[in-house]
Amino acid sequence: MGSLYYGDTQTPIQIDDRALAHLKVVIATKLRRNESFTLSWRHPEGDAPGRSTLWLHPSIPLRFVFDAPEPPELSRRWIEELAHSANSSGGITLVEEHLEGADIS
Repeated sequence: MGSLYYGDTQTPIQIDDRALAHLKVVIATKLRRNESFTLSWRHPEGDAPGRSTLWLHPSIPLRFVFDAPEPPELSRRWIEELAHSANSSGGITLVEEHLEGADIS
């Protein structure tokens, strides 16, 4: 399970390593373009029910921490789905991966 730290908070947002690796690609691309946007996700089982949304801005510190020492192979299709949602008015919505898509490395 990976962790996303945003701003000066010491409390991480827990996200599966594979999902976090895909989010990192899309988020880094948007922030590199100096774009602000939202990131939304459903709370995982075991947490309080509901969902959360963050406003991501290039000037706010962001850190990705992965449990696995090696990065996973990335799914082009999943990145494209996340990027498509990132460019919508609703921002990035963390969606489940569709496993039948081709992978890229």
